[in-house]
Amino acid sequence: MVSLAVEGLSVRLGRHVAVRDVAVTLEPGQLVGIIGPNGAGKSTLIRAMLGLAKPRAGRVLIDGQDVARIDRGAIARAIAYLPQGQTLHWPLSVDRLVALGRLPHLGPLSRLSDADEAAVEAAMARADVLHLKGRIATELSGGERARVLLARALAVGARGLIADEPLAALDPGHQIDVMNLLRDEARSGALVVTVLHDLSMAARWCDRLLLMDGGALVADGAPMDVLTTQALADVYGITACIDPGNGWPLILPTGRI
Repeated sequence: MVSLAVEGLSVRLGRHVAVRDVAVTLEPGQLVGIIGPNGAGKSTLIRAMLGLAKPRAGRVLIDGQDVARIDRGAIARAIAYLPQGQTLHWPLSVDRLVALGRLPHLGPLSRLSDADEAAVEAAMARADVLHLKGRIATELSGGERARVLLARALAVGARGLIADEPLAALDPGHQIDVMNLLRDEARSGALVVTVLHDLSMAARWCDRLLLMDGGALVADGAPMDVLTTQALADVYGITACIDPGNGWPLILPTGRI
């Protein structure tokens, strides 16, 4: 399995400090949600975890190795990445698009093996896109495309998965399916990190939440310990009704402060 350690990480985007002195250790077997308002630094943090954003200070370790010193292919094989809001430019069929998830395992000019084909098929089934197999990906709806791109990430077969806003564009039923899938990945022993905006979804499915504000990590812990009325007021500037329920927590924003 794979682990991540973020040590005193700061990232600057131009003149803006997007991530400020973040330190956190993430272990396999947990579904970790990263939450916070727009511009809090969530996406920049996960990009830095993967070596896609250069730190101004600090470092990220994958299994004890500095991500800056790890080959890109090795990172891709260890941790699959689902970015937010990808635009598709090439009219690939859905199965060919999902098969791109196997690229980290292939050499130059290599063809997909039977094992690769099986991994692609299994990923499409898990993301509920097998019925779209022959469709052209650029002709899909936003929600269908989002599930196909999730399938591409699953096809990697990595020991970790980082997903940036995987619920965007999905209907409620598929949102539930995706959160169940992410939790199942974690239960299988993988490290799963996801950026979320739906606080009720985060509270119900995640084992641990990281709350960010202004680039800083301001809270880290069990969902109902992080999602307090005071924290929501301080970070989001909202009032909210918080019902812990019985395994079905509900976070309902009620107004602006």
